Amino acid sequence: MMGSMASEETRTETRTTTSTSQPMALRSSSGIAGESPKPTPRAWGTRLVIVGLVLTALNLRPAITSLGALLEEVRAGLGMSGSVAGLLTSVPALCFAVFGVMAPRLARRFGPGTVVCAGMVAITAGLAIRPFAGNTAGFLAASALALMGIAVSNILMPVIVKRWFPDRVGSMTGLYSMAMALGTAAPAAVTVPMTGALGGSWQSGLAVWAGLAALAVVPWVLLVRERGAAPVPGAAPASDTDSAPGTDSAPVARREPDALRITRSRTAWALAVFFGLQATAAYITMGWMPQIFRDAGVPAGTAGLLLAVTMVMGVPLAFVIPRVATRLPHQGPIAIALGLCGLTGYAGLYFAPAEGAWAWALLLGVANCAFPLALTLIGMRTGSSAGVAKLSAFAQSTGYLISIPGPLLVGVLYQHSGGWGLPLALMTALMIPQIVAGFLAGRDRTVEEEAARLARR
Repeated sequence: MMGSMASEETRTETRTTTSTSQPMALRSSSGIAGESPKPTPRAWGTRLVIVGLVLTALNLRPAITSLGALLEEVRAGLGMSGSVAGLLTSVPALCFAVFGVMAPRLARRFGPGTVVCAGMVAITAGLAIRPFAGNTAGFLAASALALMGIAVSNILMPVIVKRWFPDRVGSMTGLYSMAMALGTAAPAAVTVPMTGALGGSWQSGLAVWAGLAALAVVPWVLLVRERGAAPVPGAAPASDTDSAPGTDSAPVARREPDALRITRSRTAWALAVFFGLQATAAYITMGWMPQIFRDAGVPAGTAGLLLAVTMVMGVPLAFVIPRVATRLPHQGPIAIALGLCGLTGYAGLYFAPAEGAWAWALLLGVANCAFPLALTLIGMRTGSSAGVAKLSAFAQSTGYLISIPGPLLVGVLYQHSGGWGLPLALMTALMIPQIVAGFLAGRDRTVEEEAARLARR
């Protein structure tokens, strides 16, 4: 599948870059006027980017889900209090929001490929260090290092796709979304048995995921070394277009995206709210759904299996939904359909949680696929690499900030009410604005067009 995508993308880009983009690629890649970069076969480079995307996506969640599987052992080993453990579960969204803001500036300075490469190095170092930190403070610091690498890579994945595969945003977003879903589900399922196979040490069970992150460094190092990533500081744009797909130099950005005030775009805000609310629903589902089933009388082992089913649903659908979305003039109906699946799942959890458990798990798994839709919309609602970098940073950083209170509030309501009526009512209420925001974000327009309209007023 990857080979066919690469060959098709090669044919598409060869046609589109022979006239105007190729000279710009030569100028922007070299950083020196009139000097061409070292020639690289485009097919080889495209395949290497696909490998890098897949390996990167596989590493964007194991730091979180592998820890969740061994959290009790980590708490006991480090003498971690319950409140600190609760803080640890909220750190990912906070780090994604705080560190993600840095990604566009770093990408402009060093090139997106170089920043993603550095992100993979940070994940590798953080995952290798934290099991052996020896105390809670060191564990949190190493976790933050890994999460910083995840945050900047989260933001730049749509940028890489937009730059290398401008005519295949849906399929490539689907590919790395599917890999991300697999990287979310697999560590949750295999970390505990793998820890047992490694002698029962939770340190070994967590540290082993650093090896997967180290593997993801390799393709980006090869790309950065081959093409060069750092632009000439202060270099003026040579034209009014982005650098050609396939270069890792900082984009020769249009003046319009450079001056783009992303916070004035209604589409950007709609996408940020949609991203934040879908993340809220996903975190609540991952954190609390097993407990809902267990309180309804479902055995603990079955409750864990139901959660795994919900998460695995994202693997095939994360590939299908972006491809469908790019073929539609308006992606709002997809957001509505996913939201209705979520509402039906919540209603089932309220009225018959045990009797229809498998159906509700499947429906909530479908609803969680609002995440790949949001990533696809980031690429579709912009007209340039500079624009997608700004929109990705804004939508994801703002969205993750929005998502922080939800899981905590569900826990508070559950503790004080003694049941799941109020938490499920909250989850249902949050799904309504998610549907509305998704519908608005799905309209056929770009943030650059909105900025141009505002400038003319």
